[in-house]
Amino acid sequence: MKLLGITCLSTLMLMPSPGSTETLGEADIRRDIVGKTVYLSTPLGGELPLIFRSSGKVDGNGQAIGLGRYVKPSDTGQWWIDANRLCQKFQSWNKGKPMCFELERAGANTIKWTRDNGKTGVARIGN
Repeated sequence: MKLLGITCLSTLMLMPSPGSTETLGEADIRRDIVGKTVYLSTPLGGELPLIFRSSGKVDGNGQAIGLGRYVKPSDTGQWWIDANRLCQKFQSWNKGKPMCFELERAGANTIKWTRDNGKTGVARIGN
């Protein structure tokens, strides 16, 4: 009886909780992100659209959120997947330095991202 109790408790501890998130792997990223527009939520409201093309090109346009006041409003770059992280490097954004993101599913069309520098945020996946 004691063994049955320990087995049940162990099984419950290994089951994901209803509020848990699923980290996206390479296949998930290719299926859910590539060929789509990802809308990053910005701290001041609004969304920054990033288009992840199947060619490995990424396009971003921050004109609608007034990004032009701070940096180049639109930019293009390259994306790739490294160790289950989505990486990107723009021509001028982030001073042209690469950045990688771990992605977690946070809803049907929502992801939570954690950048390699520890910053986090959410994004909506569009068409």
